[in-house]
Amino acid sequence: MKPTIGILLAAAAFAVVALPLAAHAQKKGDPDRTALPIQEPAWPTIKELDARKVKPPPRFEVKAPKGAPNVVIVLIDDIGFGQPSTFGGAVAMPTLDRLAAAGLRYNQFHTTALCSPTRVALKYGRNHHSGNAGSVMEIATALPGNQGRIPNSVAPLAEMLRHNGYNTAAYGKWHETAPWEVSVSGPFDRWPTRQGFEKFYGFIGGETNQWAPLIYDGEKKIEPPRDPNYH
Repeated sequence: MKPTIGILLAAAAFAVVALPLAAHAQKKGDPDRTALPIQEPAWPTIKELDARKVKPPPRFEVKAPKGAPNVVIVLIDDIGFGQPSTFGGAVAMPTLDRLAAAGLRYNQFHTTALCSPTRVALKYGRNHHSGNAGSVMEIATALPGNQGRIPNSVAPLAEMLRHNGYNTAAYGKWHETAPWEVSVSGPFDRWPTRQGFEKFYGFIGGETNQWAPLIYDGEKKIEPPRDPNYH
């Protein structure tokens, strides 16, 4: 079973990576992971005419390195770094404490005090202006660094993991796609399913009705279940 990266996208003020990716030394026979996507090896030319005497090459399949951990990122609206008990705050969060105890605590991440830019910086590993997210997507401009369009030169972390054999999924709030690109006609380049996530279930904008949310399954708008427990 492939390891997974699952992202619960509730907002951008606080994040914990429960299990960081470990460095894996490349061994003989391992695929070259320095360039993505990983290239299929060059198989020797088969000169035997009788197929019964030919041994086929092994099936090419990209897998995550042995022992690669699952990665879970949780983003929560309106919570500061110093609020949860995990980082010395007064709000008891025992589950978060246990996750942090089993992994690493990153305490030097720069937030922009805004939703979209911080999310882009975290999930793409770049300064938010490099991701064209100088502000929230709804007030993007025509000026470079704040156009609301993540450029192709910025590679998503989820895409890197997917090309390395991970299954990837995002759930909840997205808020990284410009409003004028949220329609049935696309373009879908900056939707979750084109930014490294094989599965997306959530809402694209910065907010939605909590009891009757505007939900997309991938790129398809769906009607949420009329179940009182759905919320």
